[in-house]
Amino acid sequence: MKHAAEGSLASLYPLVHASAADGRSVLAEIERSTAEKAREAASLREETLLRLADRLISCASAMAIRFGLGGRLFTFGNGGSSTDASAVAQLFLQPPSGRPVAASSLAAETAVVTALANDVGFDAVFARQLAALAEPTDIALGLSTSGNSENVLRAFEEASRRGLLTIGFAGYDGGRMAETDTIDHLFVIHSPSAHRIQETRTTLYHALWELSQYALARQTRRDRVG
Repeated sequence: MKHAAEGSLASLYPLVHASAADGRSVLAEIERSTAEKAREAASLREETLLRLADRLISCASAMAIRFGLGGRLFTFGNGGSSTDASAVAQLFLQPPSGRPVAASSLAAETAVVTALANDVGFDAVFARQLAALAEPTDIALGLSTSGNSENVLRAFEEASRRGLLTIGFAGYDGGRMAETDTIDHLFVIHSPSAHRIQETRTTLYHALWELSQYALARQTRRDRVG
């Protein structure tokens, strides 16, 4: 039993249990793997930004119009996507520079999410919040790595029905999000790796924030001149 446990630990922590020669080999493999992943991430980010540049600019301009009308940004997603949803909302609400706008993450409303999940069903946790809170001038931004999250898709249906500007982030081939007509601006990150998709998604929504700030500034200057 003791030898089996030691073998299991050795497989989990090869650097601790390896000989000096084996340790150098493991370190070399870690270094090679890390460098390869960094190159993959950088390449995917560059390719995706170039491919989606025009769409990002168009989306940012549409967002600026909504913000200029007093619109709010509602974000949502599950798991790692819920973390990104909170990060997006925080970026727009408390930007490092530029103009803050009203934004909130529906996934961060723990009491509301758990109440709706318990009383109605988890598929409705975002749609019900939009039904209660959203106005036609608002923006709904949903994230799903697979593009198939039912509660995200239902939220887009509700948002579209109410006239909100809808923005989606998906990975792989876009999943069901690529098949629906309820998303005005969809950004699909083509990669077989969930890690690379989520890393690139972070780059995209930062680019979207920066472009929307630029569009807001231009809009403000036009309003002053007019």
